[in-house]
Amino acid sequence: MKNKRQKKILELIVRDEIGTQEELMQKLRESGFDVTQATVSRDIREMKLTKIETHGKLHYVAFRETDDDMKEKYERVFRDGFISMDNAQNILVIKTVSGMAMAVAAAIDSMHFNEIVGSIAGDDTIMCAVRSLDDTVNLMGKLRNIIEA
Repeated sequence: MKNKRQKKILELIVRDEIGTQEELMQKLRESGFDVTQATVSRDIREMKLTKIETHGKLHYVAFRETDDDMKEKYERVFRDGFISMDNAQNILVIKTVSGMAMAVAAAIDSMHFNEIVGSIAGDDTIMCAVRSLDDTVNLMGKLRNIIEA
């Protein structure tokens, strides 16, 4: 039922330029779906719908993030939180702004560097276990390129 409802939501927002949850709820009910505001709200969140303005009116659209969009976001999080890095053999230690280590570590993990075996984040420090010393040097170069971009 959920898949059918969400498919119908996509159809409706494309066809009717729906701007509020109430409008969407009404259109769904007209289409035979018995929905509550909580259900519609949850569907909007799960489907990652967003509002854009067209002709002076806000309406829902399905926003599809591309791999390039996500890559830019991860790199921005990395740049925003990064302070310094150093290595101890095959361990890469990254210092971050206080409170940012987890976000930066998640961004690094999401960039899928083959050199990294795993990472651990504290409050302002990340320790990445890297496959070898050569991989550590290579990884540090890749991370410097992101910072300098």
